[in-house]
Amino acid sequence: MEFLQQQQNLLWLVLAVASGGWLLVETIRQYRDKSLLTPIQATLLINREDAVTVDVRTQGDYDKGHLPNARHLPLSDLERRKTELEKFRSRPLILYCNRGETAAKGIAALKKAGFEKLYNLRGGLYDWEKDGYPITRKKK
Repeated sequence: MEFLQQQQNLLWLVLAVASGGWLLVETIRQYRDKSLLTPIQATLLINREDAVTVDVRTQGDYDKGHLPNARHLPLSDLERRKTELEKFRSRPLILYCNRGETAAKGIAALKKAGFEKLYNLRGGLYDWEKDGYPITRKKK
């Protein structure tokens, strides 16, 4: 108990418990959220169900590199240009950004518009590249 009696050690213990709790909550959230796809799951969906990838990042980010055959529809333009996705309504749509947060906002907007088969590339382009999947700079 001498370890816990020192205020500095108690602060470290509280920090460790809090971060562990946050990690546990985040893991449970990701397990329950079936719309989050790992890069391998996204690849399988693309190959097996002809899923469409949609890059919701800015033009500058898109120009630096994106998934092969990805459609570019920045989040800021999504509301105005969502009709461009109508022809893909029956196919799965995989939205992605740099890390996943912006894509989640895009998914929420498309759900409001009645789209159903919506997925978020977990970890975004960052995890895609980290896992060794290809990117391109070619424009679609």
